[in-house]
Amino acid sequence: TAGRGVTHTERTPAHFRDGNTLTMHGYQVWTALPVDMEDMEPRFDFVPKTALPKWQHGGLEMTLVAGKGFGKAAPLPVFSPLFMLDVFAQHAEELNIAGQLSGEIALVVTNGEIVAEETTIQAGQMLISKTDDECCIILKEGTRLLIFGGQALPEPRYLYWNFVSSSKEKLERAKRDWEARRFPKVPGDNSYIPLPNF
Repeated sequence: TAGRGVTHTERTPAHFRDGNTLTMHGYQVWTALPVDMEDMEPRFDFVPKTALPKWQHGGLEMTLVAGKGFGKAAPLPVFSPLFMLDVFAQHAEELNIAGQLSGEIALVVTNGEIVAEETTIQAGQMLISKTDDECCIILKEGTRLLIFGGQALPEPRYLYWNFVSSSKEKLERAKRDWEARRFPKVPGDNSYIPLPNF
C-alpha cells in the first residue's frame, strides 16, 4: 500500500543472474485509496497463495486474490470495496458474474480466449463490462483470466506517471519531490529514473 508514497525496484535476484534465459509472468494492479487514507503510512502485506480462497465453480478453478466475491473474502487487507479473481477453465465453460461481484468489472485474458456477446477476446486483451455487477462470458478450454474491479470512489482521481491522487496539488508536490530525489532510496539500488515529460 503506497499511502503517502513509496519507492520500489524490480530486479532479478542475484542467484538467477547466471546468463540463462528466465521467463517471468505477472501483473501489477494498483488501486487508488479513499481520500482519508491517501496519506497513510506505506505498508507491505504478504499473503501466501495457500491462504487465498480457492474453489471449483463448475469446470472453473476460482481463486479470490483480493476483496470480496462469490460469497467469499480474501485475507489481503484492502481499503475500499474491490475484488480480484484468478479464473482457470479446465474445459470450455460459461461464467455468469451477475450477483457474484459488486461494482465495475474488468477482465484481462492472460492465456487462451473468452467470448462475450459473440466477440472473441484473446490473451493480452482487456474487456471492460458496460454494466456494473453483471457480465456473462464463455471461457475456452485452458483459458486463464483475471477479473477485477469494485465500487468506484466518489471523487475523481488524477494520474501522472506513477503518481495518483485526488489532489492535483499533491501530484505537483510528488513530481517536485521525485525530481529533487526526496523519495526514500531502495536499499542496495542507487538507480534513478527521471520524471517523464508528458
